[in-house]
Amino acid sequence: MIQTISLRDHPFDPYAELSAFTTQLKAERQRYGAESHFIGTMRNFNEGAAVSTLWLEHYPGMTEGEIARIIEEERKNLGFGPALVIHRIGQVAPGEPIVLIALFSTHRRAALEGTQRIIERLKHEAPFWKKERTPQGDRWVESNTKG
Repeated sequence: MIQTISLRDHPFDPYAELSAFTTQLKAERQRYGAESHFIGTMRNFNEGAAVSTLWLEHYPGMTEGEIARIIEEERKNLGFGPALVIHRIGQVAPGEPIVLIALFSTHRRAALEGTQRIIERLKHEAPFWKKERTPQGDRWVESNTKG
C-alpha cells in the first residue's frame, strides 16, 4: 500500500504535493473511486489574540511513527487505500499550509471519514507542541481549538 508521511521544516504547495502523489499512484489510481483531501492552514489569531508566528516542535522518529500508527488503525477500521500526510514543523507564518491529508478509497465514506478521523487524531495524539508569538509575547498552546 502506497503511503507517504513527511514532516517539513519549510513551506510546501499542497496542490503540487497532491499532484505528485497521484502521479506516483499510476495505474493503481484507477482502483479508487473516491479521494478526500484536507488542507489545514495557519490562522493569524487564536484564543482571542493576534498570532504572528507559530513554532511546531516534534519528537523526531516518534512523531512519524505515531502518524503511521494512526493511519494504519484508521485504514484497518475503514478500508481506505493510499494515504498522504504532510505536516509542517518549525516556524510557520499565517496563511501557510500546516497539514495536508489525502486518502484514496473505493467509495467516498472511507475517504471522507478517514480524513476527518486522521486530522482529529493528529490534533490530539501526535506528539507536536505549538508555541505562538502574540503581541503579549510567546505562549505555548495548551489545547487545540475545537472543530
